[in-house]
Amino acid sequence: MKEIDLKLQGKLKRLTNKTFKFDRRVGEGWFSAVYFLKTKEIIKKHKPDDIVTMQFFQKKHAVLCGTDEVIALLQTFADHPEELEIYSLQDGDKIKPYETVLSITGPYQHFGYLEGVIDGIFARRTSVATNVYEVVKAARSSGKQKPVIFMGDRDDHFTQQAGDGYSAFIGGSQAQSTHAMNEWWGREGMGTMPHALIQMFHGDLVAASHAYRDMYPDDRLMALVDYNNDVITDSLRVAREFKGMLDSVRVDTSGNMVDQYFLKNPHKMGDFDPTGVNAPLIVALREALDAENFHNVKITVSGGFTAERIQAYEDANVPVDSYGVGSSLLEKTVSFTGDNVILNGHHEAKAGRKIRENPKMERIDDL
Repeated sequence: MKEIDLKLQGKLKRLTNKTFKFDRRVGEGWFSAVYFLKTKEIIKKHKPDDIVTMQFFQKKHAVLCGTDEVIALLQTFADHPEELEIYSLQDGDKIKPYETVLSITGPYQHFGYLEGVIDGIFARRTSVATNVYEVVKAARSSGKQKPVIFMGDRDDHFTQQAGDGYSAFIGGSQAQSTHAMNEWWGREGMGTMPHALIQMFHGDLVAASHAYRDMYPDDRLMALVDYNNDVITDSLRVAREFKGMLDSVRVDTSGNMVDQYFLKNPHKMGDFDPTGVNAPLIVALREALDAENFHNVKITVSGGFTAERIQAYEDANVPVDSYGVGSSLLEKTVSFTGDNVILNGHHEAKAGRKIRENPKMERIDDL
């Protein structure tokens, strides 16, 4: 059983290194800025008995993620973690600018060299969680929550997928494109066909779909319909062939292409950008499917979608059933700072910084 299952059942308070599997070199300072390593050695010699409080914050409204990972990091790599006094918020908490999300009190040399690593964990995890949260919120603004498929596998280094997938889960996405993205939170990756499958069948979407059904008969069939840049023709072709077995079609038209629908119907062109996936094309697709009684066939769109673009689609009642989103969810939008603010029980911080108490934080006792 995965740790996330135990946590969701209330049998485990926080995920641990059994989930995160840290690189052992973290403890050797390999990922820490060198000046932190030098400071650790200086303090060990000159100020070994001093006690500091370090607090972490950021400057936006955000969805916090990374707290379990940071606490596990301290449990694993801090010297004498049982001597540290740690307070923290929870993954998924909504946070405000300058709100303290984590505080650590103890001898600096026991944990200070991890400051930058902690900042980085919080920054990436919170950025992804916040980005996904905004997209998921936009996708339910019509009154019905429409699924958001996290498709960020091609937009960053593959080693980031497990953490990004967990952050996306915290942000509200429960459909993700790789198994690795689901590693920390317990599902499997999902997806049907890429353009490569259709290419191998010489652009014949029906043949490719039959091959897919032959290999994966229990899957819901989602046909990718933009390979030939003729979304409506190919959608109707595959719908007629598979009828009730076709669950949905996905439109992923390249942003530098104009679909054949508009070239065949130039009178449909208007004061909108006809390239890529666009609202009039999706409306026309829905109308074409409904005209042949394929009301059950859902429409998924992907390719360059952001929270703002999804919100515009929802405001305009564009007939989309789910959204596939990738690169916009991995943009780094939140940065964190760690500051020493208390020294031996007294305020001591750089100019402009001060202790910011946060009664919402809970004491971490199981270090």
